Amino acid sequence: MLLAISVAYPVLFQLVLLLCCNMQVGDRQALVQARQAAQERRQEAQRRQYKAQGSYAVVVDNAATARRSLNDPKYHQIHARYRKQLIELKTTEMAAADLDKYHKALERALLAFHTGKMADINKIVKELWQKTYRGQDIDNIQIKADAEGTARSYNYRVVMVSGGVELDMRGRCSAGQKVLACLIIRLALAETFCLNCGILALDEPTTNLDAENSASLADALRAVMATRQEQDNFQLIVITHDEHFAHMIGTRQHAEYLWRITKDDQQHSHIAQEEILE
Repeated sequence: MLLAISVAYPVLFQLVLLLCCNMQVGDRQALVQARQAAQERRQEAQRRQYKAQGSYAVVVDNAATARRSLNDPKYHQIHARYRKQLIELKTTEMAAADLDKYHKALERALLAFHTGKMADINKIVKELWQKTYRGQDIDNIQIKADAEGTARSYNYRVVMVSGGVELDMRGRCSAGQKVLACLIIRLALAETFCLNCGILALDEPTTNLDAENSASLADALRAVMATRQEQDNFQLIVITHDEHFAHMIGTRQHAEYLWRITKDDQQHSHIAQEEILE
């Protein structure tokens, strides 16, 4: 029997001899365990083989599907079309980056413009207040711009300066002081932003002003007219019931006539031209 095995299967015969040398003859339990281990390894190898075959089949099928898809008309000249789209994308990204730089530069320019204009307005407001206001309790007034967190968003408020201390005017000033502050701020805004705008209109500017402050306001308006006298299109329109105030600003140096508007018994309005009294 062993001779036949050695002739037909020399390698197997050598393996059997090796096993017989390493174990006692008749050690059946060890042979059975060795046989089971070999079978398990064979089964594991078969499983890996089947798995690899299945994966290979999937890859082959996917490759075939991809080849069929590439033959679809929508993929015609796909490389050239991809290059064109890539160029458009990069160009758009560069343009967006340039716009972002422009936006930031514009923000900085607007901030500088706002800061400069606020300084100009407050300078004029201070000068007009000190020339016009006759009281001793307020040295000057200023406009404050408090940033609200977002870009170019401000909360504006008017403060009064007294003895170097700034206080909000809201709730702390009289009606006359409030009216005077409004007029002065409007004049400052007109002086700062409306140099090419020739019309300045004031409706009842002396409301709640006493005689002394009314006279000071008239002086300030005459100063404005003197400053703008070289401007061809400048025109000051004052609507008031205070005839004394009208005559204080309506001198022959700055105007030719006064116009009086009245109503008759039928509530019809009439406009009459009057000479300016010296």
